[in-house]
Amino acid sequence: MRDHWQEPVLVLRLGDTDVGFAVPGRRLDGTVAGKRLVRRFFWNVLRGIGGAAVVVFSLAHGALAHPFGREVRVTGPAGAQALGLLDELRRTKAPWLVCAPGGVALVDTGSTYLDPADAPEPKLVWEARKPDAPEFGPRGRTLTWPDGSVFRFPLHGNTEDRHLRAHFEPPDVIHWSGRPASRG
Repeated sequence: MRDHWQEPVLVLRLGDTDVGFAVPGRRLDGTVAGKRLVRRFFWNVLRGIGGAAVVVFSLAHGALAHPFGREVRVTGPAGAQALGLLDELRRTKAPWLVCAPGGVALVDTGSTYLDPADAPEPKLVWEARKPDAPEFGPRGRTLTWPDGSVFRFPLHGNTEDRHLRAHFEPPDVIHWSGRPASRG
């Protein structure tokens, strides 16, 4: 992407993509409300049976699980600009967020579950350039679009968190090529 955009980039592996939505016209899971109602009915019946089994199993082992809990990470108006990225994100196997001063992209490296050597080539699945690109907020791990829609992105663990912290310092100063060496 650095060569494609001709500017420095910050690449972050995204974590759990099973995020919740608070956008009019979308269900909590991000699917379009009012579509595929028959399939949705049977899916909910099956999910209810599975969820009940998880709760009974967790109670039998001294804990209480919430199998349908979903943290809301996407907010915005109906038809939010964030939905383009999020619809693509839901289809990815191994998503990476690429941020640059002039844009944001989503890259999928495919599943590497069995053998990383067999992974497909990285594929650009979504891209936005200024002025339509969202603003990257490293402190809150947010992407904010011009229409006010916001995606609070989850990172893939402590390694990605450290990588992000190595490139930014409060108040939202991003060192695209890494932090300058301290003089001493």
